[in-house]
Amino acid sequence: MEYTEYRAHDAVGLAELVSSGQVSAAELLDTAIARAEAVNGAVNAIVRPMHGLARERAAGTLSGPFAGVPFLIKDLLQDYAGQPTASGSRALTTLSAAEHSAVVHRWLDAGLVVFGKTGTPEFGTKSITEAEVYGPTRNPWNLGHTPGGSSGGSAAAVAAGIVPMAGASDGGGSIRIPAACCGLFGLKAGRGLVPTGPHFAEYLHGAATDGVVSRSVRDSAAMLDVLTAGHDPGGPYLHARTEVRYADLARRDPGTLRIGFATRSPIDTEVHPDAVAAVEDAAALLTKLGHDVGPAETGVDERQLALDFLTMWCGQVAHTVDYARQATGAPASDFELDTRLLAAVGRSTRAHEYVAAHHRWNAYSRALAVFHSRYDLLLTPTLARPPVRIGELDTPRAVRAAGHVLLRLGLAGKLASTPMWDTVMRTNLAPNPYTQLANITGRPAMSVPTYRTADGLPLGVQFVGGLGSEGTLLALAAQLEAARPWAHLEPAL
Repeated sequence: MEYTEYRAHDAVGLAELVSSGQVSAAELLDTAIARAEAVNGAVNAIVRPMHGLARERAAGTLSGPFAGVPFLIKDLLQDYAGQPTASGSRALTTLSAAEHSAVVHRWLDAGLVVFGKTGTPEFGTKSITEAEVYGPTRNPWNLGHTPGGSSGGSAAAVAAGIVPMAGASDGGGSIRIPAACCGLFGLKAGRGLVPTGPHFAEYLHGAATDGVVSRSVRDSAAMLDVLTAGHDPGGPYLHARTEVRYADLARRDPGTLRIGFATRSPIDTEVHPDAVAAVEDAAALLTKLGHDVGPAETGVDERQLALDFLTMWCGQVAHTVDYARQATGAPASDFELDTRLLAAVGRSTRAHEYVAAHHRWNAYSRALAVFHSRYDLLLTPTLARPPVRIGELDTPRAVRAAGHVLLRLGLAGKLASTPMWDTVMRTNLAPNPYTQLANITGRPAMSVPTYRTADGLPLGVQFVGGLGSEGTLLALAAQLEAARPWAHLEPAL
C-alpha cells in the first residue's frame, strides 16, 4: 500500500480494508514501518522498535475490531511481555516486563499489531517529552517545538502519519496536552472505566487512565469500546457500562448542550492571546451549532487543587524511583536531576499532610458536581499558550546547581518550602494549568483540535464533562469534527 492511501484512512477504515481482503496486515505493517523509517529520525517518536515481533504477529491469524491495524504503545505502564518498559528512564532500559498490562492485552485481543513503543519524559512527570536517555521528541508541525507530554511520542507518531492512533495515558493531562500540541483528538475517560491491572488497582489514586490519541473521533470512540469491554475481576470498581456502544454514541446528535467557558488560568499565570482566541472561536462555533454557551466559573479552588496535585505527584515519583532502584540496583545518578528533586520533595511530605491533600479531592469533586448541575460541559483552553519550544522548560541553571548541592547534603526535601521551588513549579505548570482538574475529580475530558495559530501550530480546546459523560463528549466531538474537519491536515515532513 502506498503511504498516501494509508494516510487517507483512520484505524477503523484500515481495519475495514483488512476485513474485506483489500489489503493484508503485513502490507499495512510494511507501510507503517516505512513511514516510521522515513520520519522518525526527525521527530524521535519511537524509542523502541519491535519490528520482528510485529511481523510475526501480522503473518498470523488476527481477529477483533482492529485486526491488522499497525499500532504503537506508550513506553510507560503499557507493558508488553518480554520487552522493557523504560518509562523514559535510563535505569529501566533493560528490565523486561513479565506479562502484558491489562490495556495491552485488550489491544492485542482487538487485533492490533504493535510494532514499537513511543517516547515519554522520565516516569511521565512532565508536559514535554525530552527524556535525557532518548533525547527530545519533536512536534511534526514545527520541529523546534514540543509535541507535549507525557504521551508526546505517541502524539508525534500519529501527527507524522506513522499510525492513525497510538496508545497514550493521562495522569495530569498527558493525553489532552499532546493532542492539543499536535492537532489530534484526545479523550481521557472517567475514573476507573479503563482497567489498570494487573500491577495496579488504580494509578495515582485513580487520577491516571490509559487511552489513545487519534486523528478521528470515531477511532477514539471505537477504542473506548475495546478498553471497557468486560470488567476487570481484580479491579476496585464494577462499572455500570452504557447499554449503547461508544462508537454508536459518537454518531448521535448531542442535542442542545449548556456549556460554560473560562479562560483565566487557575493558578493566576499568564494566558496567551491565542489560547483565549481558541476558546472564543470554539464558543462561537458551538453557538452556531445551536448550543447554549456562556462564561462561567467552576467554583473549585483550583490553585489549592494544583498544590494538592503536586503533593500526590511528588509522592508517586518518590515511590517509583525507590521501586526502580530496588528492581535494578540502579544508582541515583541513573535518574534525571529533576526526578531526584521531585522524589526528595515527595519523601519530605508527612503522612498526615498527604492524607489531608487527598481528602481535599472530595471537595473539588463536589464543587465541580455543582457546576455540572448547571452546565453539561466546561470549556477551557487545553494549553495556556501554544506548544513551547524544545528546551524552553529546562530547569534553570541556578536551580540545578542548588539542587545538586541540596541532594548531596540530604536537604533537597526542604526545597519545597523555598520561593525558588514555587517559581519552578509555577513555570512548569503555567503552560497547562487547566488539565489537572479532570484527573483529580475523576471526570472525563477531551481536547479537540479546532484552532491553529497564525504560524500553523495546533492549539486545542478542552471540554470537561460530569460523571459518565463520555458519550456526550464523543457526540459533541464528532459534531465539531464534521463542522470543522481536521483529520486531513498533515504536516510537511
